Amino acid sequence: MNIFQQGDFKSHAGLDLSWKIECDGISNKEWKCIAEIIMDLEKRPFQAAIGIPRGGLILGTYLNQYSTQNIKDPYLIVDDVLTTGGSMETFREESFSDKNSFGWVVFARNIPPSWCKALFQMPTNPNEKL
Repeated sequence: MNIFQQGDFKSHAGLDLSWKIECDGISNKEWKCIAEIIMDLEKRPFQAAIGIPRGGLILGTYLNQYSTQNIKDPYLIVDDVLTTGGSMETFREESFSDKNSFGWVVFARNIPPSWCKALFQMPTNPNEKL
């Protein structure tokens, strides 16, 4: 399966896209490596990693091996691809109203919220309405 695909796609938010990043093509060995890369960059401790269904679940599982399980530490919210940032914001607001959390995504098609980092940041396209 190709990770980068051209075609006519709908984003989670219902946007028309001419290409997508299909993370189902990433192997478990690669997910484990991605988790390790994030941990090399992220020095904050976290209580547990919570993956946004469906794209962030595997990454959350691999990141949980680095969790402290300390209730005083924030939660780490993760996802595979951020397009508008809406899923991350909604998940955080609904699940972590106290905002004791921070986030990571593997790929960002747009600028992530200030509380979230992207491993790979796509340049923003002024002609694309996200």
